[in-house]
Amino acid sequence: MSIAVTTWSLEQTSPDDLRPAAEPDGDIRVVRAEVPSPEFSRFLYTAVGGDIRWTDRLGLTYAQWREIVDRPGAEIWVAYEKGTPAGYVELDPQDDGVVEIVYFGLIPAFRGRRIGGHLLSYGTARAWDLADRWPGRTPTKRVWLHTCSLDGEHAMDNYLRRGFTLFDTEVTEEPDTAPPGPWPGARP
Repeated sequence: MSIAVTTWSLEQTSPDDLRPAAEPDGDIRVVRAEVPSPEFSRFLYTAVGGDIRWTDRLGLTYAQWREIVDRPGAEIWVAYEKGTPAGYVELDPQDDGVVEIVYFGLIPAFRGRRIGGHLLSYGTARAWDLADRWPGRTPTKRVWLHTCSLDGEHAMDNYLRRGFTLFDTEVTEEPDTAPPGPWPGARP
């Protein structure tokens, strides 16, 4: 069996496009994971995406994960609530001043608590000022991402509220598989 999946691509073409969300109440911090760690990256990926069918990286080897986190300019920004990881934004520097928000999301227990808008705002701002942290990098001219109909129900609204605009829509048929959970055999 298969299901139709709609993928939307969105972008910002100026830092002035960003419309930041209000900071949530409580002890919420967003911190860059400065030490490249395949283990931590995979933890975040499976914890956030396990219930919404993130599967494209599940088969990667340790060396492949290492290559992803070791790329010059690649950054992972993690939201913490009272010291506990709540979600993350992964930035992928591309050619000619383009930065892709490759992954963004919250661990299920932290959704619906106004952390997502703040984390997306923070991560997008870091995409815009990425060249400030990476000498020799072309200043960011465009930040883009994609989301799909399998993502959380508030994902698209969050992107639009932060000032992203739609530039492409694609519908594909994908296998109708059960969400993998945060580890093999887990069910959300």
